[in-house]
Amino acid sequence: MPVTLIENFRAAFYSPFYAAIALGAYKAEGLDVSLQMSAAADRTLKTILAGSGQVSWGGPMRLMHALDDNPGSGLVAFCEVVGRDPFYLVGRAPNSSFRMADLEGKTVATVSEVPTPWYCLQHDLRLAGIEPSGIRRTPAGSMAQNAAALRAGEVDVIQVFEPFARNLVDEGAGHVWYAAASRGPVTYTTLNTTRDFLARDPDTVLRMTRAIYRTQKWIAAHDGRDLAAAIAGYLPDIPAQTLAACCNDYKGHGVWNKDPIQQRAGLEWLRDAMLACNAIRTKFTYEDLADMRFAEQALKEDPPSI
Repeated sequence: MPVTLIENFRAAFYSPFYAAIALGAYKAEGLDVSLQMSAAADRTLKTILAGSGQVSWGGPMRLMHALDDNPGSGLVAFCEVVGRDPFYLVGRAPNSSFRMADLEGKTVATVSEVPTPWYCLQHDLRLAGIEPSGIRRTPAGSMAQNAAALRAGEVDVIQVFEPFARNLVDEGAGHVWYAAASRGPVTYTTLNTTRDFLARDPDTVLRMTRAIYRTQKWIAAHDGRDLAAAIAGYLPDIPAQTLAACCNDYKGHGVWNKDPIQQRAGLEWLRDAMLACNAIRTKFTYEDLADMRFAEQALKEDPPSI
C-alpha cells in the first residue's frame, strides 16, 4: 500500500521517524511509505485535509488548534513517538540547582520558530507561582541566532533543542539549566490522520503503528551511535559524534516513547498549558484527540524489533 507521510520539519528529536524508514520498518510491514516535506509546520495538517498525503507527524498542539477552529475536521492522533518535551534551557553560567525562579531578572531568549516550547515553559512558570509576563524576553530570534547571542554574552539563558544545546555544552559556551523532559510526560509528536482514513484503511494504520513499535524496540536496544549511523543521511549537517551524543541525550531523558501508546497525562498537561495561555478555547478530552486502538493492537501482537 503506497502511503505519503508528511514530514513536519527536519529535526534531531524526530530521529525515530527517520529510523523507521532507514531501518526498513515500513517495508517489513508491507508498506510503501514515501516522505514528503510540509510547506511549513503550521500547514502540515492542512496538507492531510487537502488529500495530498494520508498521514503526517507533528505536535498535538496543532491538532488542538485545528479542532478548536474546526471541530468537524476529524483530525486525530493514532500513535505517539515523542512523549516528552525535547527542549532545554541553556545558560551562560553553571546552574546545577536550577529553579524556575532563577529566570526572574535574567534576559531570556525563547523559541520563536514554533509555539509549543514557550506554551510549555509558561505553564512551568505558572505552576511555580511566577507570572510569565514578568520574564524579560528578547525580541524573537531563531535558535541559531539565540545561540550566537549566548556565546556573545548578550543573553543569560536560551531555550533550544538539539544539537544547539549539545554544541554549546561541548564548546564550553553554555550549561544545561533545565531539560524540559524532566517535568514528565508532555505529548510532543504523534502520527496524525483523519478519522475517515482510520475507518477507510485500518490495515494500513495498524501496519504503520506496528512499524513504529518495531522501530521503538530497536532504538531501546541500541545506543546513540547506532541510531546516529542509521539516520545520518537525514541530518547530514550534524557531525556523527554530535548526532550520537544528541541521540543519547534524548534517550537518557526519556524523550522518545518505548511503545506507541499516547500518554493520557502528557496530552492533558499540554492541553492545560495551552488553555492557560489562551491558545485554545476548548478543554479537549483525551478521546477527542487520540484513537489508540491500533497502538493497543500493536502491543498485543508484540511484533519483533526491526
